[in-house]
Amino acid sequence: MAARPDPIAARPAPLRTAGWVAAMRVKLFSTVPSGITTVVLVAALLALLPAALDWLFFKAVWAPDFDACQAARGVGACWGVIAEKHRIILFGRYPLALQWRPELATAALVALLVASCVRACWKPWLAALWLAVLALFFGLMGGGTLLGMATGLEPVPTDRWGGLPLTIMLATLSIVCAFPIAVAVALGRRSRLPAIRTVCLVYVELVRGVPLVSVLFMASFLFPLFMPPGLHIDVLLRVLVGITLFAAAYMAEIVRGGLQAIPKGQQEAADTLGLSAWQTQRKIVLPQALALVVPGLMNNFISLFKDTSLVTIVSLFELTGAMGLALNGDSDWRPFKVEAYLFIAALYFSICFSMSRYSLWIEKQLRRSTNSQPT
Repeated sequence: MAARPDPIAARPAPLRTAGWVAAMRVKLFSTVPSGITTVVLVAALLALLPAALDWLFFKAVWAPDFDACQAARGVGACWGVIAEKHRIILFGRYPLALQWRPELATAALVALLVASCVRACWKPWLAALWLAVLALFFGLMGGGTLLGMATGLEPVPTDRWGGLPLTIMLATLSIVCAFPIAVAVALGRRSRLPAIRTVCLVYVELVRGVPLVSVLFMASFLFPLFMPPGLHIDVLLRVLVGITLFAAAYMAEIVRGGLQAIPKGQQEAADTLGLSAWQTQRKIVLPQALALVVPGLMNNFISLFKDTSLVTIVSLFELTGAMGLALNGDSDWRPFKVEAYLFIAALYFSICFSMSRYSLWIEKQLRRSTNSQPT
C-alpha cells in the first residue's frame, strides 16, 4: 500500500506590493529605525499642527485692516498685507493705471509656456507662436515703438518693469537662449579641433569660476565702461545676456555628461551607415544624450528660475525685490514681512513644483518609449 504524503501546511498570504499601504510600508516603515523616525516626526507634526493652523488660518487677519493686524500680532498671520500690497509685489514700480498691460503680457507668456509643454502643440507653428507672443509681451510691457513700429501704447522704460512679469520673462528667455548655446558648447568640448575645444573649455571654466552676482555686476556696471561714447545698451538686455551665458556654461556640462554616456559603438554604427557628423549628432547621439540628462537639465532650469532674484542688486525689482520695495517704504506694514515672504515662497514653490512634475512626466514618456522598443 502506497504511503500517503503529509499535507503541506498553509503558508501566509504574501504582503501586498501595490497600493498606498505597500508604498507607506516600504518608504516609511521598511526598518525599525525608519519606523521610529517616522513615528517621532508624525508625533511632532501633530503637536505643532494646531498652533500652525491657528496662526495661518483660524486666527489670521485676511482684510487689509492695519489695526486688526496689529491686534493679531503674535497670535495670527496678517494676510491683509498681501491684499494691501499685492499690486506692488506682483508688478513692482510699473504705473498703476497701466498694470493691465503686464497682466495681459504675463498671461500670454504663461499660456505660451503651457502650450509648449503639451505634446499636441509640438508643431512647426509653435516657433511662429513664440515669436508672436514675445513680440506681444515686449510690446505691451514697453509700449512706444517695437522694432521700429509704433505700438500706440504709452512708453514704460525697462527700469519700471518688475515683479512677476520680470521674473517669468528673465527665466523663460534665459533658459530658451541658453539651451542651444549649451548644446553647441558641449559639442565643442568634444570636438577633435583643438582650437574649438580650448575656446569652449575656457568659456565654461571661466564662467563656472565666478558667482552669478559678479556676472550681473559686470554686465550692469562694468560693461558700459568699455562701450564707445554715445552707445547705450539697456540694462535689462545686459542682465539677460549675462544670465544666459552663465546658465549656458552649467547646462553645457550637463549635456556633455549625456554625450559621454552614449556608447562609442553608436558613433561607429552611424559612420558605417554613411551618415555625416551632423546627421549622427542630430539623429542618433543628441536625442539619446538629452534624454539621459532630463533630470539634470530640469534641476538647472529650476535653479535658474530662482536665481533671477539676484537681479535686485542691479536695481531690477523682480518678485522678491518688488516685495521689499512694497514693504520697506511703508513703516506701518513693514513688521509683516514674514507673511509677504510666505506669499512669495508659495509662488516660487508652485512654479518650481510644476516644473519638477513636468520633468517626471517627460521621464515617464521616455521610459515608455524605450520599453516599447523591440528587443
